[in-house]
Amino acid sequence: MQKRKLGNSNLEVSALGLGCMGMSFSYGPPKDKHEMITLLRAAVERGVTFFDTAEVYGPFTNETLLGEALEPFKGQVVIATKFGFKLDPSTGKQAGLDSRPEHIKQVAEDSLKRLKIDAIDLFYQHRVDLDVPIEDVAGAVKELIQQGKVKHFGLSEAAAKTIRRAHAAQPVTAVQSEYSLWTRGPEAEVLPTLEELGIGFVPYSPLGRGFLTGKMDANTKFDETDFRSKLPRYTPEALKANQALVDLLGKIGAEKKATPAQIALAWLLAQKPWIVPIPGTTKLHRLEENIGAATVELTSGDLREIESAAAEIKVEGARYPEAIEKMTGR
Repeated sequence: MQKRKLGNSNLEVSALGLGCMGMSFSYGPPKDKHEMITLLRAAVERGVTFFDTAEVYGPFTNETLLGEALEPFKGQVVIATKFGFKLDPSTGKQAGLDSRPEHIKQVAEDSLKRLKIDAIDLFYQHRVDLDVPIEDVAGAVKELIQQGKVKHFGLSEAAAKTIRRAHAAQPVTAVQSEYSLWTRGPEAEVLPTLEELGIGFVPYSPLGRGFLTGKMDANTKFDETDFRSKLPRYTPEALKANQALVDLLGKIGAEKKATPAQIALAWLLAQKPWIVPIPGTTKLHRLEENIGAATVELTSGDLREIESAAAEIKVEGARYPEAIEKMTGR
């Protein structure tokens, strides 16, 4: 697998990473631990060196899973994790945001133990906390970097102005936000800001939480433990309305002998050389399909065709319920 550098930093990772949330959290019941360890190790064997987790995934169990699975590959892989949520001590459920410096430092200590590593490669603020100045957040991570406990600072779903302020206090290596052919918000302000400042970009949900693979339709039913059952964009009406986007990917895929998922990922890779998508999966054949996207070449003509066809398609449904959407783009 080709490698990419995240912006101007010296952080080099595989062109496609692996989002690990769904192994423990959000997409139905947690998956079998031993199967997921096998999958994570298979990803490393196939050239994936970039793994994404967070303390809230589980909570805690996803970090523990990665700690066990990736322990044999210390020094060969890059693990990104996140801080910034307040967790109810009795239930472990999210109870708002908390990016106070003392909390960030405690999360780092706990994550290091669960991940069985000496330093966190990339430590993202999971969501911007309006109660804590971003300079204080950056300062806390700067201290952790000086202590050798963290290597790189990241932000997730932050607005351009917040990225600038954070970067002035402590250089930001990467910003992670949702980005795909059906979620293109970052193009307006975030991507130009990252290009100017030399910061890498890590799109999460690059396959539209599975929709852009072509494996869903208006009849798809989600388990009540599946996060998508609560998202406006995954109602039967929205899925039906948005099918045109999948049809477009399928058409290009047929010409390229590639799947819709591979075209969706290849499109992201073609946008900028400092973009590293992190599709998630719990299945080996999907992992291999996603990795295959790194070898799909889209010409400038292909990209123009996708762009002009996508411009005619209006995506239906908000990506998050209002309460969650309010935490993004701040």
